[in-house]
Amino acid sequence: MLQPRIWSRLTPNAGACVTRLSSRSRGYATILEAPPPPPKSGDGALLMRSYKPRTPGIRHLRRPINDHLWKGRAFLPLTLAKKGHGKGGRNNSGRVTVRHHGGGHKRRIRTVDFARKEPGKHLVERIEHDPNRSAHIALLTNQLTQRKSYIVASEGMRAGDIVESYRAGIPDELMASMGGTIDPGVLAARTAWRGNCLPIHMVPIGTQVYNVGSRPERGAVFCRSAGTFAIVMAKDQDTADSKTDRFVTVRLQSGEVRKVSRDACATVGVASNANYQHAQLGKAGRSRWLNIRPTVRGVAMNAADHPHGGGRGKSKGNVHPVSIWGVPTKSGYKTRDRNKPNRFVVTPRVRNQGKRRAKN
Repeated sequence: MLQPRIWSRLTPNAGACVTRLSSRSRGYATILEAPPPPPKSGDGALLMRSYKPRTPGIRHLRRPINDHLWKGRAFLPLTLAKKGHGKGGRNNSGRVTVRHHGGGHKRRIRTVDFARKEPGKHLVERIEHDPNRSAHIALLTNQLTQRKSYIVASEGMRAGDIVESYRAGIPDELMASMGGTIDPGVLAARTAWRGNCLPIHMVPIGTQVYNVGSRPERGAVFCRSAGTFAIVMAKDQDTADSKTDRFVTVRLQSGEVRKVSRDACATVGVASNANYQHAQLGKAGRSRWLNIRPTVRGVAMNAADHPHGGGRGKSKGNVHPVSIWGVPTKSGYKTRDRNKPNRFVVTPRVRNQGKRRAKN
């Protein structure tokens, strides 16, 4: 049996994603056995779970501490079996189109609601692990219709929380409490809570959001991975004769600043499982369990297997780096039209183009 122990590592940016949302009081659902409290440490410490090295495979095993996750199976009506969905990296003719895929444990696909158009209060039943994504998911129950759905959980969300979506409009009860007119300060204080889904124009400037959409009729397309978030930078002024009042400017995790529709969806908070990036698998077998096959360098192959193969020593034959199919690897072929830039991108993200990034 694995004997866990706590391993801490100091990180300069630990706790940098803490917002005012963590101060909200929260009621918990009734459970038979309470999970153990998370271990305490000094400020700025990253806590990971390590194990006594009884075998070589667990000596370097590091896992985030997620004792609050559901231990049972998923809600089966919201899942479907993943059978042949490109697990081997093949297309419909059986040819390998994506390398290094194959094997792995069998999975079930969770149907996650990225649009969140259903209004009303939803109770968080539990937080679950999803093998198909890095972030955790939350099982919600509509308190009015008792309909269940999955959403991407926010950091700090727990069973018993109440979340709500305001994409369908401001509820009459909330409008009546403001005296029939919209008060921006009161509206933000009542709606901008962790896990709530809002039209992005209702989110206060400077707020961290995730699951950000790009158009009104679509669901979330940005910041859906573990620990990611965007920051609302600016809102265009509402004018009757202007066509720019439909956009809100956000800064994405990559550093790109872009405009999204003012009616696009956004969930307040940070995507859950922020310590996912610090996990260590510990052995090659765990990569195979995750449907990841080995990666072999081209210079280590024969000349018949790769353009870089063959020759004596570690030489690729004085040719530019290419893939196994002969496509340039560093930056590839240029396909973007310089005369037709993306009009929604205000500041593009930094692209190295296969070169070292210049020091500022």
